[in-house]
Amino acid sequence: MRQRGLLFPSPVVMLSIIAVAMAAIAFVATRGGEPTERVITPVADPTTSAAPTPSPTAEATATPPAKPARKPVKRDQVYVEVYNNSGISGLAGRVAERATAVGWSVVGSDNWYGTIPTSTVYHPKRLTREAKLLARDLGVKRTAPAVGAMRMDRLTLVLTGEVG
Repeated sequence: MRQRGLLFPSPVVMLSIIAVAMAAIAFVATRGGEPTERVITPVADPTTSAAPTPSPTAEATATPPAKPARKPVKRDQVYVEVYNNSGISGLAGRVAERATAVGWSVVGSDNWYGTIPTSTVYHPKRLTREAKLLARDLGVKRTAPAVGAMRMDRLTLVLTGEVG
């Protein structure tokens, strides 16, 4: 007596069928796209053009109106606080004296308690230009928007080491 049963194909045959099906799907999905190459037509050199060039008119030569000049920063009208966040004794006081000598209105110096990555001039949004100028005057490489409990009417300089 013969018994008949269901015979499953080997795993190799199954993997081959799946691989062929995946290749067919990839072929269908990627065909028919636009070519990535473009034809570039050369532009004629304007000096060799046979057509005469029109002379410029008064309208074409008019310069656009200049942007209004920014008002210069008045250092003596900007309040600055200087804080020492390093182990160097008297650093905030020395840098505050330098800032005052350059013309900034330093209103205080003290120690800063917290973690600051590097010496930074913190500023409210309206004093961004002033913060960059103070940083340039004192040799500070970083400026950032004021955060936390910092006053929003002045620049806050937090020192992590000697500057300038």
